[in-house]
Amino acid sequence: MTAGPRTTNRSDLIASIAGRRPARNLHAQVMHRLGIAIVAGTYPEDAILPSDVDLLQDLRVSRTVLREALKTLAAKGLIEARARVGTRVLPRSRWNLFDADVLAWHFETGPSVDFLRSLSEVRTGIELESAALAAQRRSPAEADALVEAARQMGLANTAEAFARADLAFHRLVAQAAGNPFMASISALVEVALTAMFTISSPVHDPEQHSAAAQSHARIAAAIQSGNSDEAREAMRKVISDGFARAAERMGRSS
Repeated sequence: MTAGPRTTNRSDLIASIAGRRPARNLHAQVMHRLGIAIVAGTYPEDAILPSDVDLLQDLRVSRTVLREALKTLAAKGLIEARARVGTRVLPRSRWNLFDADVLAWHFETGPSVDFLRSLSEVRTGIELESAALAAQRRSPAEADALVEAARQMGLANTAEAFARADLAFHRLVAQAAGNPFMASISALVEVALTAMFTISSPVHDPEQHSAAAQSHARIAAAIQSGNSDEAREAMRKVISDGFARAAERMGRSS
């Protein structure tokens, strides 16, 4: 598991679509390699990681870089260092799934349909109320921006362009909701949306593409007209359709 030259991975793609610059330093590379190995089960729950000496030899980095990477993984809830025992992989129930890296690693290693379903359920809890609040609080400029974002989704001719427009739309909904806590939680939504792009995009199916754009236009229209109930239901359909599309794609690939 040598750190070696950095290659493009799904986590980098997710970061790029979300508008973040993928980290390129050695600390990030080591954290990514170890994080992927833990999430994939190469180092299963309750396993003790190899000793620092073995990891240093394998990863070919300095002790300082390794220690910083391990500290970051510990802060994300993946591992715990114990005196005279070593560094243990914590149970998945302890992992911070709201952390952008941890969530991206799940998508990079291939999430299960159950994982996608759980993620969709969390999105439902967040985004339905976000849409309802946006219908009550949006400014005229925000309402117009939502309509335009939905239009851009319909015009997108590549999967990446569609993903960027989709992300912009959901960011606008969170912004228009006017709740700083909800906007903070929406970071989970951002990673979920951009990660789902790596599994399935409606762009290559004209019928699905049109339906997805229209569903988002329905949300925009409901928010623009101040109809909270309609905004909730329209958002519910968008999340449900996205999950169904990804689950179907995974079923065909299995």
